[in-house]
Amino acid sequence: MSNHGRQVRLLYKVILKLNRGLPPALSELGNTYVKEEFKKHKNCDADQAKIFMTEWTCYAVDLSNQLGVKGIKEGLKGLGKSLTEDELNKFNDDQILQLHELLYAAKSKDVE
Repeated sequence: MSNHGRQVRLLYKVILKLNRGLPPALSELGNTYVKEEFKKHKNCDADQAKIFMTEWTCYAVDLSNQLGVKGIKEGLKGLGKSLTEDELNKFNDDQILQLHELLYAAKSKDVE
């Protein structure tokens, strides 16, 4: 297995472990989403792979900063972070649709 393959596998496992610290409905939603995204990008080109790995690494770092050993850190006023208008403007139509579907799925599970 290549070094890149090992890095992808490690990041994938780290994210799934971090998701265990989330509330059950959010953990389930997150795991489903992570699995689909990693599967979709399995054969992407090098430029896409670099962006993919960077963004998911940032997600893992952000989530690890928000979770403690026993779950959400005390005093934290929610999970995640808001997207800026500039970040949203960089999304293509498919990404906006995916974001909307993710929001709908989260709200239907009463996850906040």
